[in-house]
Amino acid sequence: MTRVVDVVRATIAPLTRTRLFRRVLGPALLPPLERFVTWVSRGRVQVSALLVPSLVLHTVGARSGEPRDAPLMYTPDGKGRAIVAGTNFAGARHPAWTSNLIAHPDAAITVRGRRMAVRASLVPDDERDAVWARIELQWPGYRNYERSSGRQVRLFRLQPVRDPQR
Repeated sequence: MTRVVDVVRATIAPLTRTRLFRRVLGPALLPPLERFVTWVSRGRVQVSALLVPSLVLHTVGARSGEPRDAPLMYTPDGKGRAIVAGTNFAGARHPAWTSNLIAHPDAAITVRGRRMAVRASLVPDDERDAVWARIELQWPGYRNYERSSGRQVRLFRLQPVRDPQR
């Protein structure tokens, strides 16, 4: 299976670096496809997880206070934490989930069917280059989303915390 994933990833990765993908294909196709596959599989399969480490971020809406879920690519930081980048397909606006984490840093993630409580913190400016380098080891060229967006992408570390409800 790893060989198949490697071939698919090598085929798709260059496409994700194109302007067409960032501006049209990604935003138009991936979110509805992700929702459909999640619905059909009852949450057991995540499309993005077929190519890169992926999670579902469970936040509280910054303005609404309502629960929100966002399927995201993540990068393990080597210290038991996950790094997520608010690229929004290189769009000019930050994705809503980043505002949710700023307003409510206590959140949860589901990774491979396991839900855990996390606390989000913005990556400090002096660590951004190192964090981007780590992300690009996993997905080369990903920082181009930041360059193309015209804004500084919000980078978060998600630190697992002990869930007080357990």
